[in-house]
Amino acid sequence: MAFGAPSLKGRALRLLSQREHSRAELERKLRKYEEEPGTLARALDELAAKDFISEARVVQSVLHQRAARMGAARVRQELLHKGIAPAAVAEAVAGLQVSELERAREVWLRRFGVAPTDQTERARQVRFLMARGFAGEVVAKVLRGVPQE
Repeated sequence: MAFGAPSLKGRALRLLSQREHSRAELERKLRKYEEEPGTLARALDELAAKDFISEARVVQSVLHQRAARMGAARVRQELLHKGIAPAAVAEAVAGLQVSELERAREVWLRRFGVAPTDQTERARQVRFLMARGFAGEVVAKVLRGVPQE
């Protein structure tokens, strides 16, 4: 290790001080700094034992940051990308699907607020909501519930 270079544990703590990270994210980000095989795993094991790494906190953090603006599909994708266990992802997303229509309607109101006047505008609004991860049937309900002008 070069003089003055932070240890793997130090790098991990710095990343964790900025936001919650899953173990898989930390492994991905710190792998290039591992000089001796096994040292990264040991450092992460120590941090996990001290509860610095918590999958449940990562899930809560993502839900808190994204749920109001994103659909269940997009949140699911982000959690899986972070390396969260599929069972935990399924449980988190199940809770989001209950409020999906309401959240999609809020996002639509903030962005557009007026009914589409033609097919081009309707397609634009559909693409916007679909890109945010809202299900097709939810998007259809949002646009059907909008009073036409």
